[in-house]
Amino acid sequence: MIILVGLFSKTPEDIAFKDNIDQFKKFKKLVKKKKYPEALKLGLDYLEKVPYNHDALFTIGGIYYLKNKYRTAISYFDRALETGDTDVEVLLLKAYTHQKLQETEISIDCCKKIQSIDPKNKSMINLLSELKS
Repeated sequence: MIILVGLFSKTPEDIAFKDNIDQFKKFKKLVKKKKYPEALKLGLDYLEKVPYNHDALFTIGGIYYLKNKYRTAISYFDRALETGDTDVEVLLLKAYTHQKLQETEISIDCCKKIQSIDPKNKSMINLLSELKS
């Protein structure tokens, strides 16, 4: 009879993975409760461990947008788009952010990308008409 001792024990990588998932869940809960300073701190710490989590990048960019830190927000939106360049929500918030910075041409470019993905997107249509007026 062969006894497999320790075959199914957890490795440090498994524990770290679970900790990262728990941290991400806590981060999302803080955002949902609109506790942005705590969420931002936890989210930035999370991104040090998992640098290309699309949702975390988008959410942190959104927090910076709400704090009127538009340049910082754009850097997170750009990183999020590296992992999923067809995400309409990221493109739309990036377009609004460029609009806040009075960077009309870049905002229009974001709208054109959205148009190629989702031509009937009402928010994009409204923003585009606003930008062209």
